[in-house]
Amino acid sequence: MQGQTLLSKIQGGLYGQALGDAWAMPALMRPLETWQHFGGWITQFLDAPEIHPVHRGLRAGQVTDDTEQAVALAEAMIADGGVTVEGVARAICNWYDRIGGDASMYVGPSTRRAVQAIKRGVDLYQTGRFGDTNGASMRVSVVGLIHPGDVEGAVKDAYLSCIPTHNTDVAVSGAAAIAGAVAAAMPLDAELEGIITAGQKAAEMGLAYGTPWMGASIAKRIGIAVEIARSHRSERERLQEMYDVIGAGLAITEAVPCAFGVLAMAEGDPKQTAIYAAGLSGDADTVGAMACAIAGAWRGIVAFDPSIIQQLKKSNPALDFDKVAQGLFDLVRRR
Repeated sequence: MQGQTLLSKIQGGLYGQALGDAWAMPALMRPLETWQHFGGWITQFLDAPEIHPVHRGLRAGQVTDDTEQAVALAEAMIADGGVTVEGVARAICNWYDRIGGDASMYVGPSTRRAVQAIKRGVDLYQTGRFGDTNGASMRVSVVGLIHPGDVEGAVKDAYLSCIPTHNTDVAVSGAAAIAGAVAAAMPLDAELEGIITAGQKAAEMGLAYGTPWMGASIAKRIGIAVEIARSHRSERERLQEMYDVIGAGLAITEAVPCAFGVLAMAEGDPKQTAIYAAGLSGDADTVGAMACAIAGAWRGIVAFDPSIIQQLKKSNPALDFDKVAQGLFDLVRRR
C-alpha cells in the first residue's frame, strides 16, 4: 500500500466519522417523525430542530460527542504511540471537562458513570465494568485506522479502548466489530462483503474480552440488518423494518448492527450511507458516524465532495481533522 493511498484512506475514515455524525445529527427519534419534520430525506447538513431532545442548539455540519471522542482518542493514540488504557482514560476525561460534561445532555450514561468513577480514583479496570452502551463503538473507528488489514490487532486495541468506560464483553464485541471492519476496509483490494464479514468475525472475537454481560449476538444481528437492507422493499420500508426489528437506540446491540445495515444499503457510498442513517433516526448520529467511518476508510477521501469537507472544517473549528489524520498516518508508518 503506497503512503499517499494509506493517508487517503485514513482521511476518508476520519472525515467519514464526522460526515455521518453531523449529517444524521438533526434526525429525530423515529423514522416517520424525521420524514414528516423534514419533508423527506435529509439531503444536506442541517441545524438540529429546536424540538430535538438532545441536539437542539447544534448547527449544520456540527459533530456530536461521537466524533469529539474519536478525535480525542486519536490524539491520545498519537501522543502515546498507540492505544493505552491510561491514554483512553485521559482523553475521555479531558473531553468530558472541556464540554462541561456534568451539565451536558449528550454524554452517554456509561461514559458519565465511568468518568465520575475515574475522578474518584477507582481502578481503570473497574470503572467501565458495567458499561454496555454504544459509547464504546462510536469512537473506535480511529483504532481500526491504525491497523490496516489487521483485524485481530484492531480487536485487541478496541478492547483496550473500552476498558475505562465500557469493559463488558457485549460492549467490546460492538467496538471490535467497528474497528475490525475499518481495518478490513483499508487494503486496496478490500470488498464490501469482506468488510462486513470481518465486522461479524471481529464481533465474535470481541466477546472473549471484558466482564461477562447480557446482550444479543452482535454478529448475528449484523447479518439480520444486512439482510433487511438488501431486501426488495422500498428504501423507507427497509429502514423502518431495520428500526423495528434491530432498533436504533443507545444499546450497542442495536446501533452497531444498524450501522452495517445502512452501510450495506448504500453499497458503501459515504454520503448515501449518511442519508440512510439520518432516515433511520433514533441514535442516528452514532449509527451514521460508525457506518460512514467504515465507508470512508473503504472509499478514501477521494469519494467525498470537497464542499462536504469544507463544511465539516468550518462547522468544527476546534477539530483539526487533517492534522489528526496525518498523525495517525505517521503512527502507522512508525509501527
